[in-house]
Parts: sequence; C-alpha cells; structure tokens
Amino acid sequence: MKSYLSPTNLQRIPELIKFSPEAAASYFHFEHQVYQTANTLPQKTKELIAVTVAHVTGCPYCIDVHVKKYKALGGTMEEIMEALLVAASTRAGAILSHGVNALISYEEGEENKSQKGSNDVPECFC
Repeated sequence: MKSYLSPTNLQRIPELIKFSPEAAASYFHFEHQVYQTANTLPQKTKELIAVTVAHVTGCPYCIDVHVKKYKALGGTMEEIMEALLVAASTRAGAILSHGVNALISYEEGEENKSQKGSNDVPECFC
C-alpha cells in the first residue's frame, strides 16, 4: 500500500480539481489574493504564519511546502521554533480559556437536561 502522506500525492491535485472546478478556481483565486496581491505583510511573515498554522492543523503537506518556502526567503529554524512555541502556547491558552465552559456546564448540572430536545437529535456534532 502506498503512503497516505507521500509528497508525490500532491501531483494528483489536478485530478481532484476536475470534480469541482469552479470551487477549486475560487480557492486558488483566494490563495493568490492572500499570498500575492495583499501586500501589507511581507511574504516571509506570511510563510511563517503558514508554517505555524500548518502545525496547528496538522497538515504534513503544508508543513513541508511552507517550511521550504520560508527557508528560501531566509527564514531560520530558530524563528520557526519560536513561532511554533507561540502557537503551542496560544493553543494551550485557548484550551484553558475554553475550560470556563466546562466549569459553567458542571455548575449547571443536570437541571437543564430535561429542557433539551428529543433524544434522537445529537447533542454534539464534534
């Protein structure tokens, strides 16, 4: 069996695009606008952001592509590591901040359970 995450898999994107060419064209237009047309942020900064987001989303293809682009723009591994630590800290902080929702839910207890809808409807979609 072939690897799910082989970089050569990306060569099949044109095949995939054929299934929804208009939506794909919209995506590629958006990507072009973000990376090429919008110019408030330097390209190097955009690539560093892309590297960190790729790590947060866990996309190995994006990690590979954007790390290489960032390096080509003069980015260092030390900068990447610091950005990754910022992302990790921010993600951890978001988890802690969302913890107040657990606190509120816990304090509400079972009192609101009878007010929920039918048992046939999922209570959570995650």
